[in-house]
Amino acid sequence: MLKLRRIAITGGIASGKTSVCRVFQELGAFVVNADAIVHELLATNTNLSQQIIRLLGPDILIDGKLSRQMIADKVFKDSEALHALEKLLHPAVLHQIEELYQTARQSGMYTAFVVESPLLFEIGQDQFYDTVIAVVADESASRERFRKAGFGAEEYDRRMKRQLPTEEKAQRADYIIYNNGSLDSLRKQVIELNNQQLA
Repeated sequence: MLKLRRIAITGGIASGKTSVCRVFQELGAFVVNADAIVHELLATNTNLSQQIIRLLGPDILIDGKLSRQMIADKVFKDSEALHALEKLLHPAVLHQIEELYQTARQSGMYTAFVVESPLLFEIGQDQFYDTVIAVVADESASRERFRKAGFGAEEYDRRMKRQLPTEEKAQRADYIIYNNGSLDSLRKQVIELNNQQLA
């Protein structure tokens, strides 16, 4: 069975990572979103969710289900709780990504295996990928996109505090995609990179 290239897409908040992944999907890649896997894990009643309740307390439950908002409110005020939560979540997310990779590889239907991972460098997962692409946008553009998605400036600052500076992500990546223009310009960059470097 041929090896399927593993590509990680990372970058700052509202930089355009999801849009880049969408283009890769159109080009035939199997695309995975690490945040979506976290949401899925938190939505199911598993051993993991029981561990999270033990860690953070039963008040993170609303109508018997884990509330992502309640979890976020707790851990963003308490760095120790955040680290403890990440220790539980990250191995489970990695396991899920690996299972999806094996499924994609065995199907033989995909051009690449692309994972959108905002905290790729922060959690030391970059070594698991053949190629890392950083999506970079001006802070003003990212803030505006984030605002249009219904979030406030405080939320943007709070989330960015958890991340490495965008410049550092760009320096550590294999390739950089700049997203300060139109969606069409972004598409062209992804297609060009796919054709020239990743084919």
